[in-house]
Amino acid sequence: MARKNERSDTRLNVARYQVDGSTPGAGVDENGADENEADIAGQTRMEARAQYVEIQIQQAMRAGAFDNLPGAGKPLTGLEQTYDPDWWIRKKIERENITGLGPPALTLRTENQTLDDRLDAAPSEHAARQLLTDFNARIVEARRQLKGGPPVITPTRDIDDELARWRERRSARMSAAHQARERREAELRAMSWRERRRARRAELGPGA
Repeated sequence: MARKNERSDTRLNVARYQVDGSTPGAGVDENGADENEADIAGQTRMEARAQYVEIQIQQAMRAGAFDNLPGAGKPLTGLEQTYDPDWWIRKKIERENITGLGPPALTLRTENQTLDDRLDAAPSEHAARQLLTDFNARIVEARRQLKGGPPVITPTRDIDDELARWRERRSARMSAAHQARERREAELRAMSWRERRRARRAELGPGA
């Protein structure tokens, strides 16, 4: 194993020596070299650099530098999407849940993806309307490009349509909660009073 590492280090030193321009013919005299000699010297230098990089990669692989990287063994994401020059900023904002930072084109796009959840958390229809009005106003302002940045492609929301959808989702949640309560009450009625007492204590948690 030691000899193998020693050979690898020797190859690495040789490649580094060649990349530094210390091999015969790597440095070409401007007065005495013709174009062919310059091309050969340049090609030799590029090959030596490629060899140097390849040796470093191989040594890093043997040392485990590429083991357990994020996303290893998982399919690539975003292949069906068109190229976005600001993809790394958008991914960072989504991954770290950053709000209020970055150009409006990116922050509004991220906010648009979570707007339904924010609307569902609104305590009233009036509050939901205010959220939509503010969101649309910021999109219109960003489209004027007064602060520069990439173009804003996030569409505005139709307030009446969104509020209709908000009411439907709210009605569905209330109906599901009502049905869950009825099922729970039916289960409790079918229990003995001791079973009901144990069930109540389990719902309240330890110390109840």
